Amino acid sequence: MSKVMFTSKATAKGGREGHVKSDDGIIDLKLVDPAGGSDEKGSNPEQLFAAGYAACYDGALNLMASRQKKEIESEITAEVSLMQDSDDKGFKIGVILNVHIKGVSQEEAEHLAELAHNFCPYSKATRNNINVNLNVKAL
Repeated sequence: MSKVMFTSKATAKGGREGHVKSDDGIIDLKLVDPAGGSDEKGSNPEQLFAAGYAACYDGALNLMASRQKKEIESEITAEVSLMQDSDDKGFKIGVILNVHIKGVSQEEAEHLAELAHNFCPYSKATRNNINVNLNVKAL
């Protein structure tokens, strides 16, 4: 059995047009469906997933670089898209991870990106469930 390091909690009410709040109050956001045509300001589940995935993946990338004795600077932008699934007319998400790495060659950057993708908990959770594309650039 896995050892629990910590647990985070958030509560949502009202779905995509509702509200989400973490138990400590740091996240306290109105949710707005960007596909709904509203001019209201707010977050959405895909934006929150993108933030979490980008942060988690960047941590994994830097850990993999340190294990390879590489000094890098990195920036990850996660693009999370809500898409209509043509098969069952439901919905699904897809992810593009834009991985920018300074301090290594393009080949080394791609290798580190793959190592991070194999290690990152978000990548593991989504593997074989959603499409995740890595767009890697050495700077």
